[in-house]
Amino acid sequence: MRQKDRRSLAGDRHWRGSARLAASCALLFCAFSLLVDWDAGTLTLLRALLWLTLSVTAFAVLLPPRVTAGPGWLAVRTPWRSHLVRTDALVAVRQYGGVSAHLVLCDTHGRRLELDPRVLAANPLIWHELDIGVHRSVDRGTLLQGADVMEKLGHRIDDETVRAVLKASGLS
Repeated sequence: MRQKDRRSLAGDRHWRGSARLAASCALLFCAFSLLVDWDAGTLTLLRALLWLTLSVTAFAVLLPPRVTAGPGWLAVRTPWRSHLVRTDALVAVRQYGGVSAHLVLCDTHGRRLELDPRVLAANPLIWHELDIGVHRSVDRGTLLQGADVMEKLGHRIDDETVRAVLKASGLS
């Protein structure tokens, strides 16, 4: 990838901290498990491999998806797979609530991506790239379902941003 292409990417600015937290939790789990097993006098090579495997599994589960965006696209990478949609060719946008709210984006190429809306609120550059792509999809007439979802999400993100600015300036 060229240097200019790397600069035009918008990435989750909190991902590295979350990845470090996931690694720390997995390492602590491994260390404490091995220490307790060793102290009990039951540590064997097989049990050590079991604790290491469980620690790697805990890391994979705790590792958050990595979200990046660029002109006309949005990508989410997990330890298992990578999903990419064309934001300038979206067909549908749906938001599902509940305990773990998530946004589902579908493009004209049949690709589908799930995303936590909090990532968009925490990363204005990613939100900007997605918003531009959604407007292009609306202008082209491909976005058939979900323009209202994106409008509501945009208002919510703008409200949170205003509150954060007011709080940081001491006006609220």
